[in-house]
Amino acid sequence: MVDVAYAQAAAPAAPSQAEQMLHMVAVLAITVGIFYFMIIRPQQKKQKETEAMLSAVRKGDRVLTVGGVFGTVIGRKGEKDEVVVLKVADDVKMEFSKASIVQVLERGE
Repeated sequence: MVDVAYAQAAAPAAPSQAEQMLHMVAVLAITVGIFYFMIIRPQQKKQKETEAMLSAVRKGDRVLTVGGVFGTVIGRKGEKDEVVVLKVADDVKMEFSKASIVQVLERGE
């Protein structure tokens, strides 16, 4: 008897167009929020840390470059100190872009 009552019940009404739009906007906002907190924000944090590390590079610091070259900073060149002179061995000095430094291994002086 109950089965018959359920069979005769009216079908649920379809969501209105406004409700569908609201649902779509909510899903889009959640997706944008996830992308921001999982991709954009950590990348911005890492970029700030890298900029701070590069601005703190001083004479005597032992550094590692993108190419895998270890060296000790012995000077800077350029108008904005964008070139760093590294001593990689006795009587061997190499010039690198400051942006090519990926890690400061030891702080000097």
